[in-house]
Amino acid sequence: TLNGILNTHKIAAIDSNVCSNFHYLPPELLLEKDERVRQMKRVEWMTSQLLRVKKAEEERDAAQRRLVEVQKTEAVGHLAGGVAHDFNNILTAILGLSEFMLARKGLDTESRADVEEIKKAGERAAALTRQLLAFSRRQAIEPRVIDLNGIVRALEPFLRRLLRADIELRTVLGRGLGNVKADPGQIEQVIMNLVINARDAMPQGGTITVETDEIELNEDYAETHPGTKPGPHVMLAISDTGIGMDAATQSRIFEPFFTTKEKGSGTGLGLATVQGIISQSGGSILVHSKTGKGSSFRVCLPRADGPAEAAPPQAPEPESLRGAETALLVEEDTAVRTLIHRTLATNGYTVLAAMSSIEAIKFCERHKGAIHVLIANAVLPGTTGLDLARQAASLRPKLKFLFMSSGDDNGIPIRKARQGRLSIKKPFTPESLLRRLREVLIS
Repeated sequence: TLNGILNTHKIAAIDSNVCSNFHYLPPELLLEKDERVRQMKRVEWMTSQLLRVKKAEEERDAAQRRLVEVQKTEAVGHLAGGVAHDFNNILTAILGLSEFMLARKGLDTESRADVEEIKKAGERAAALTRQLLAFSRRQAIEPRVIDLNGIVRALEPFLRRLLRADIELRTVLGRGLGNVKADPGQIEQVIMNLVINARDAMPQGGTITVETDEIELNEDYAETHPGTKPGPHVMLAISDTGIGMDAATQSRIFEPFFTTKEKGSGTGLGLATVQGIISQSGGSILVHSKTGKGSSFRVCLPRADGPAEAAPPQAPEPESLRGAETALLVEEDTAVRTLIHRTLATNGYTVLAAMSSIEAIKFCERHKGAIHVLIANAVLPGTTGLDLARQAASLRPKLKFLFMSSGDDNGIPIRKARQGRLSIKKPFTPESLLRRLREVLIS
């Protein structure tokens, strides 16, 4: 009886576990009269079942590895985003004070050179912070529908200047290419990072090919690439004829801080940044490489409906950076608050400095004179800059706003404000702050 049950049921129970039954035989095998043929088909059937189970186990193990990688990336990204937030405040103070020092009269040549080096180091650190935010996918972005071919064409002259004389750059742009929705500045960063990587992989020279095309991603692809949806996509492929990579290197290239370059030649964040940007845009990236045969990176972005959107118009350049208005400043970081207060006060503004949103509302309620502009962080302890702006506007209807973004807020509180150019990203310099403030006040 047990033998009959096992032979005719696809599943079996072992203790409390329900699993595939390897003794099961399809009806056509049970009806086969020739014993020899039946045994041969039985072996074939069992072999196919074992291969199916082996494939399922491999897929399960691959999914588990992907899950571990995603969790690890998220953990590092969360840490990177938090570090970047603090770094941007520190760098705002460093870059701002450097400018104040350089503007000081009577600064001797040696001291000026030292301060200029401090400023350059701060700018390099700011670039690294932007990479950290892009990798962690917490960078505030401004996506719009763009023409990928147009981005490549506009960037091509600059890319050629990045390459040595022994490297040829070829572009193969697909005709009738659909549009994608992404931050154009970030897509330019992706292209430049991949082209620079390709250049560095060809010490003896060679050819870099930048190609665009349309492709259709199926369900199987989407299942093995978390965050990707099946359907029409636009592909950007950047290939080189360089030294290539072995399998061990390929498995680690998107890890943050992993690099094959000599010490001091790279941060190991280039490809991690690229992957973060593409993931944040809803796309995926694949790499194919063989040692000595070059490498190819293929970026796939969902195709967007509608025509490409034009870049927002540039704000008019203010005639003077000085002002006589009253600004309500809300900044919890003492160094940054002191720097901004000094910047505004030395350029004619009256400054009401607050450490919290509660203190800022008290200024709105009690200050006797006019308050022309609120300068506040996009994210504040227990609230957001936008919520504070709503409360302040109910008390001061003519109040204007300038939001400061540390980059790790995903732009949620200030996305609408950014479209109206009412925001500034940290780290910023005193000059850039004054310029943006005048733009806000004359708008």
